[in-house]
Amino acid sequence: MTGDMEALYPFLYSESTDLDAVMASVRQSTVEKVDEIVMLRRTVLTRDGDRIAACAEAMAEAFAAGARLFAFGNGGSSTDAQDVVTLFMNPGGDARPLPAFALTADIAVVTALANDIGFEVVFARQLAASAFAGDIALGLSTSGNSRNLIAAFEEAQRRGMLTVGLAGYDGGQMAELGTIDHLFVVPSASVHRIQEAQTTVYHALWELTQRVLTRTEAGDSDDGA
Repeated sequence: MTGDMEALYPFLYSESTDLDAVMASVRQSTVEKVDEIVMLRRTVLTRDGDRIAACAEAMAEAFAAGARLFAFGNGGSSTDAQDVVTLFMNPGGDARPLPAFALTADIAVVTALANDIGFEVVFARQLAASAFAGDIALGLSTSGNSRNLIAAFEEAQRRGMLTVGLAGYDGGQMAELGTIDHLFVVPSASVHRIQEAQTTVYHALWELTQRVLTRTEAGDSDDGA
């Protein structure tokens, strides 16, 4: 563990008492991390740009038909799931609010399911209780192997939901499912960089979904005129 931390933050383990040298190390470490995430985002855009646009089209169509979005994840991905919901529900400006719910937000429900049945069902059971065919299930994981996400996507498929997955590494079990409608894998072994890139992906999905809805609404208005 110490070796991993030292590789990430070498300036914290420096024995140098030279402040300028330590600050130079901090700056170099920061620049390297920025360069890494910029390159990773470019890789994802080049590889998945068209697929992101297609996913946004599908999400916009679902929202236009009355769909709701359910987002879920564990740990840092739980925080990202709640960010997704905030983004879609309360975008600010002229963007339209869209119905979205975080399956990590109700701690009473999460702990009841985890305690009474098992943590692997905390998302699937909520979808079973609240989601309908045509709704959207959006799950985030860095490894792609979280059992409760796999169970949730399996439940979402059974219910006829539109499924969107964000994973890292090689996609893990989420990639092996073969049933997630739109899966975006960030090809990195760094949890930090994966989550940063995933943030970019879901912000792009939100922005493109808004554009499609606006375009569709404008088209419908022209037809009516």
